[in-house]
Amino acid sequence: MKNIVFVMFIFLTVTCSAKEGMWIPALLGAVEDDMQALGLELSADDLYSVNHSSLKDAIVLFGGGCTGEMVSDQGLLFTNHHCGFSYIQEHSSLAHDYLKNGFWAMNRQEELACPGLKVTFIVSMEDVTARVSEGVKEGMSAGEIANIKTANRKAIEEEFKKNNSLLGVQLKAFNYGNQFFVILTKTYNDVRLVGAPPSAIGKFGGDTDNWVWPRHTGDFSVFRVYASSDNEPADYSTSNVPFKPAHHFPISLDGVHEGDFSMVYGFPGKTEHFLTSYAVDYLVNKSNPLKIEMRNASLDILKRRMNASDEVRIKYAAKQSNIANAWKKWMGQQIGLKNFDAIEQKKKFEQEFSKKIMEEKSVKYQNVLPELQSLYQQLEPINLQREAFVEYVFFGTEMFAFAHNFENLIKNYDTLKANGKLEETIQKLKTDSRSFYKNFDLETEKEVYASLTTLYGLGNGEYDRISSNDPNPGLASLVYTQSIFRDSTVLFTLLDNFNKKSLKKFNRDYFFKESISMFDEYNNITRPEFLKLNAQIESLMQQYVEAITLVFPKDDYWSDANSTLRISYGKVEGSIPHDGMIYNYYTTADGILEKFDPANPDFEMPERLIELLEAKNFGVYGENDELRICYTGSNHTTGGNSGSPALNSKGYLMGINFDRSWESTMSDVVYNPEICRNIMVDIRYVLWVIDVYANADWLLGEMTLVKKSDEEPEMR
Repeated sequence: MKNIVFVMFIFLTVTCSAKEGMWIPALLGAVEDDMQALGLELSADDLYSVNHSSLKDAIVLFGGGCTGEMVSDQGLLFTNHHCGFSYIQEHSSLAHDYLKNGFWAMNRQEELACPGLKVTFIVSMEDVTARVSEGVKEGMSAGEIANIKTANRKAIEEEFKKNNSLLGVQLKAFNYGNQFFVILTKTYNDVRLVGAPPSAIGKFGGDTDNWVWPRHTGDFSVFRVYASSDNEPADYSTSNVPFKPAHHFPISLDGVHEGDFSMVYGFPGKTEHFLTSYAVDYLVNKSNPLKIEMRNASLDILKRRMNASDEVRIKYAAKQSNIANAWKKWMGQQIGLKNFDAIEQKKKFEQEFSKKIMEEKSVKYQNVLPELQSLYQQLEPINLQREAFVEYVFFGTEMFAFAHNFENLIKNYDTLKANGKLEETIQKLKTDSRSFYKNFDLETEKEVYASLTTLYGLGNGEYDRISSNDPNPGLASLVYTQSIFRDSTVLFTLLDNFNKKSLKKFNRDYFFKESISMFDEYNNITRPEFLKLNAQIESLMQQYVEAITLVFPKDDYWSDANSTLRISYGKVEGSIPHDGMIYNYYTTADGILEKFDPANPDFEMPERLIELLEAKNFGVYGENDELRICYTGSNHTTGGNSGSPALNSKGYLMGINFDRSWESTMSDVVYNPEICRNIMVDIRYVLWVIDVYANADWLLGEMTLVKKSDEEPEMR
C-alpha cells in the first residue's frame, strides 16, 4: 500500500509541476506569477533587466552551440565537458593526453588559449514585431507582404547597427515570422581552458549512457574569459586581464531535493512543437531511419578503430562524439514519438483545428493544411536526397568535402594568378590542410568510405539502400591509394611547386572530380529546390501558427527555440517513464562504482577516482554519507541547453544541465509532462572533482559558495 501511495504521489507531482515551454526573458511577465507559485523567490526583473545587472548577465552562448555561466568575478566559466570537448581535444596529444588524463591549470599562467573560441553575452532583447509589419495591409499578396517585411527588417537592423556600433546586432524571427526581436550582443574571443576532468569522469558512460537515465557523468569543464584593461572584448594577448561580468552566480552547497524549484537559463537550439502530422510522419518514417542507419555504419568503424589505437582515439574523439550525440538522440526520439502516438495526436489536433476554422468561417486559413500536405509530399524526395548528401559528405566520409575546398584554386587559376592572389590562396589551403590532416587517419577513412558508399544513393532523387554486406574495400583502397589527397606529404609537394601543369593532376583525381560533381548537383539542383519548397512551407506555417493562436486563444503560447536566450522552469523530480519503472530523481557515487568495467571503455575509471569514492572521501560535498552525482528535473530543454546553469529559487547555481532522458528526446516536437525530464550534474560533484579529485582548490577561492547558514550574498 505504501508503494502504491508513493507512485500516486509521484504521478501527481509530475502532472502538477512539469512545465512545457522555453520563455523569452524579455517577456517573463506572462509567467512570473506561475514561476513564483512554483517557488521562485525572485522577480522577472531579477532574471532579465537592461537597467541593472541581472541573472542574464552571467550567461553566455558558448562556442556558438552551447551555453556557459560565469561563476566568479574574475571571468571563470562553467560549461559541459562535451561542450569544451573539441578544445580539450585540440590541446591533446600522445604526450599530453588531456582527453584521457584531464587537464588542470594550477595558476593563470598555465591556462591554455583556445583560438577560435568565443562567448557571447546578451545585452538586450527588443520586440520589433509591429515595426516589421508597418505598411502591411489587408488583401496584399504573400509576395507583397514578404517584400515589405524584408525592407523593414533591413532598415531596422541598419538603424540598430548605427546606434550600437560596438555591439552585435541580430534581428531574429520567432514562430515562423509571427514575432520579431532585435537582440544586441557583446562577444569576447579570448577564452582559455582552465580545467577538464578525464573523459572517464566527463564522459563516463559514453555512448552507452548518453541520453539515458540513471546517469553518473561529471559533464563539466572550466574556462576563463579574458578582456582588455577596460573590460572590453580583445584579441588574445598576454596583457589581457580576467573579464569582470556584471553578475556571476553564487553556488549553492545545500544540494537539491525533490520538489525544489528548478530553472534552466540558456540558449536552446531548436524546437518544432507546431509541426504538422505530415512533418512528423516524415521525421519518424523517413528522415530519422535514414540518418540513424548511415551513422550506425560509420560509428561501428570509429568505435573499433579508436579502441585499438590511442592515436586514432585522440584524432577522432571530437568527431565521434559529435556524430554519436545526434544518432543516439534520434533513436530515443523515435521511441518517444511512436510510444506517444505523436502522428495520430497531431492528426487529431488538425481535425479539431479544421473544424474550428470552418466554424469561424476563416476563409484565409481554410486551405493552410491541405497546401502544407501537398508541399510536404513534394518536399519528401528532395529532402531525403539533401539529408543523405549531408550525412555522407559532412558526417561520414571526409575526403569529398576536403577535396572540394580546392575548387576555387583549380577553376580560377588564371584569374587568381592575374590578380596576384594565387600564392595567398595556396597558403590558406595549406593552413586549412594542416588542420585537416592533424585529425585524419587514412585507414579509418577508407573503411568509413567503403561502408557508407554502399548506403548512399541519389538515383531518381531517392535514398537507395544498397546491401552493406559487400562494402567493396578493394575499391576504397584503390581510389585512396591513387588520390593526391591521401596524405599531406603528397599534397604539399604538389602545392609547393604548383603551376598550370598541376591542374591536370587535380582534375584527374577521383575525389576532386566526384566532389565537384556531387556539390554541383547539390548546390544547383537539390538545395535550390529544397529552399524553394521550404520557403513556401515556412510561409504557410506562419499562417498556421497565427491561426492556432486565434482559434485556440490562451496566454501561455511560447515561441519555438531558435538559439536565442530562454528560461524554462519546473521542479526537481523523477518520473515514471514505463509501466513498473520508477526513476528516482538523483544518482550517487555508488552507481559509478557499480558501473565500473575496465573491459568497457565507456565505464573505465581512474584509479584515484576509485580510491576516493571507495573511501567515501566526500569532503564538504557529501550528504547523508552519499556523494550525489546527477539529478533530473521537469525543465523543458533541448540542444544548445548543454552547459546551461541549473538554478534554484534564489538564482543560485545548483547544477549544470547536460542531457535529457531518452524518453524526453521527443520534446523537441511533442512535450509529455509525465516523462520529459532534463538531466543535470549536481554542482557539489563538480566542486568535489575540482577540489578533492584534482586538487585545484585555488579555483574555489574566487567563487561565491553559499550555505543556508551563511549570510545571503547580494543579487546585484
